[in-house]
Amino acid sequence: MIKTIELTKRFGHLNAVDKLNLDIPPGEIFGLLGPNGAGKTTTIRILTGLLKPTSGQALVGGYDIQKEPEITKKIIGLVPDRPFLYQKLTGGEFLNFVAELYELPLEVKKRRIPEILSLFEINEWKDVLIEDYSHGIQRKLVMASVLLHNPKVIFLDEPLVGLDPKAGRLVKRIFQELSQKKVTIFMCTHTLEIAEKLCHRIGIIQEGKLVALGTNEELRRKAERGGEMAEGADLEDIFLKLTGGTEYEELLKYLE
Repeated sequence: MIKTIELTKRFGHLNAVDKLNLDIPPGEIFGLLGPNGAGKTTTIRILTGLLKPTSGQALVGGYDIQKEPEITKKIIGLVPDRPFLYQKLTGGEFLNFVAELYELPLEVKKRRIPEILSLFEINEWKDVLIEDYSHGIQRKLVMASVLLHNPKVIFLDEPLVGLDPKAGRLVKRIFQELSQKKVTIFMCTHTLEIAEKLCHRIGIIQEGKLVALGTNEELRRKAERGGEMAEGADLEDIFLKLTGGTEYEELLKYLE
């Protein structure tokens, strides 16, 4: 459902994404992890058509995002790290606007908008201007708008930021149910606990290069080959081992 072939993006002399090769099947929840500036957001922007790659190819749903952008964008949904909402629209007006963009038939629009508002428990806010929403309710509205047209592939950059625990659990349940329906989910997150619990496979990117790829267990074995791992090590320990993260003991010396 998502395939990248030697995908590369350069900004001047900086390789933000360096010959990235991924092959993600339908229904997989895939997590792309990495330190700040590793190339995660750049990868999502290329895969959703917001950036052009310097070289290589990106396919989503079998379509080349550069050659067939309109077809591709009809089957994807995106929750960016900093979503944009039209503050002078109400929540209901915004969802109607999104439905029009995706050319949803009138009968589908009339059914889906109330459904999605109820799902995220924001129906009482549908006639309120977005500028009066809290950050958390705005995040719920963004998530609702992404699911409105039943996308086949969903891209998420820090999907649970700003959500309360109840909404966060709901969103995680939605991801799992969508996965069972063969919807592919591609997420970038610094919350490693979410990736560990939700993702079928995880890719770790550093300085634009994919340094590890596999299930939690496969990543653990790779980390163990690079040296001893503590018994019961979690994804955070594995991530730091594979990316050469600073040990806490060394860092704490500077605070003495």
